[in-house]
Amino acid sequence: MQGILNTNDSVQLLNEKSPLSYDGEKMAETLANNPEFKNIDVVWSSNYVRAMSTAKYFAVNNNLKVNIDDRLRERVQGIKSWDELPDDFTERQFSDETHKIGFGENQLEVRKRMEEVFAEILNANQGKRIVIVGHSTAMAFLLKRWCTISFKSPYTFNGKEFFDGNWNYCETFKLEFDDNNKLLNIKNLREE
Repeated sequence: MQGILNTNDSVQLLNEKSPLSYDGEKMAETLANNPEFKNIDVVWSSNYVRAMSTAKYFAVNNNLKVNIDDRLRERVQGIKSWDELPDDFTERQFSDETHKIGFGENQLEVRKRMEEVFAEILNANQGKRIVIVGHSTAMAFLLKRWCTISFKSPYTFNGKEFFDGNWNYCETFKLEFDDNNKLLNIKNLREE
């Protein structure tokens, strides 16, 4: 629904500033009204506009503020123009955790920062219900810590499939951790 884009902003900055679409706003509002998201104690978001726009619905419904951490951002792709992105980049980076182009991040770098911020959030909020709004590729790379994942294939945790691997807007997972931050269970709320 975007018209003319007359800017010198980098691909990275455009990605960060990209707003949530009208349909995205409606989807986020509907999702936030799911009973699963009642009695949330804390809301975290990446610093991307569309993520913060999604997080606001969870925060408002629970009378909370949105906490922001730029480590929850999407992977930096390392290009100046979308024309520079190879057709096989996403699949290749998914299967080769050290693959990156230009000034971008590889899978290992993304997972390290995501693990770091998740651990900090979990440690500071033991026993609380937390909503974290992030981005598909960064989240998939984080999930590889605990799950068996292949590009566009089902995701499994402890041998049980919980996601078909086809990311949709507002893909939502419920992760349950013990007091030592060990993942006990994961489920995709869309597939319930």
